[in-house]
Amino acid sequence: MNSPKLTSDQQRLFKQLAAEKAVALVQSGMTVGLGTGTTAIYATRKIGELLQRGELKDITGIATSRQTDEEARKLKIPMMDDSIPQAVDLTIDGADEVDPFFELIKGGGGALLREKIVAQASARLVIVVDESKICERLGKFPLPVEVLNFGWRSQAQYVESLGAQVSVRKHSDGTTYLTDSGNLILDSNFGAIPDPRALALKLGGRAGIVEHGLFLGIANDVIVAGENGLRHLERRS
Repeated sequence: MNSPKLTSDQQRLFKQLAAEKAVALVQSGMTVGLGTGTTAIYATRKIGELLQRGELKDITGIATSRQTDEEARKLKIPMMDDSIPQAVDLTIDGADEVDPFFELIKGGGGALLREKIVAQASARLVIVVDESKICERLGKFPLPVEVLNFGWRSQAQYVESLGAQVSVRKHSDGTTYLTDSGNLILDSNFGAIPDPRALALKLGGRAGIVEHGLFLGIANDVIVAGENGLRHLERRS
């Protein structure tokens, strides 16, 4: 299945529609994980709007990045301590790719470590995407691999030995990109990944690799916006 080609205006509209559909699942009194990226930010803004209008009350947020935290505080969303001292009821976040089994590649925005921590602390993870992110098999999008500065070349060689073409993520001005935790990201192009779980085990077992962008068995819902409207897909238990 080939993803449809969307204009930038279409993508923005579809992202907003998917995010606002997900916000309908948020109820007063919830602790909500606030995702990172161009789709999830629409959800954060909608939650802030509903709080200001009094349609939601007693919401506590936990942000998956410093950028989202700053935006949430501007919107006057009450924020939880970063230690995450209580359970998270629902997290709304985006993804770079979603396959038919609800397996994901995330980390295009650089927040994969915090995103995975919040996702795993959540009772329900709702992924919001436009239809261009739906794929038959993960791997068209380069897999982000977060690594310590110490020994990073060794980690790059290891990831290459697994079959990827690796590049260190840079800013547009050519300076090295650092995550909120001060780590590097290796953007690792594997091509189609035949066995994401096997790859996740190999990456997860390597000292110096802090986290990777394979989010497997975590998503409960995927909300997809496209030319034919909104689809709310739920994982079958």
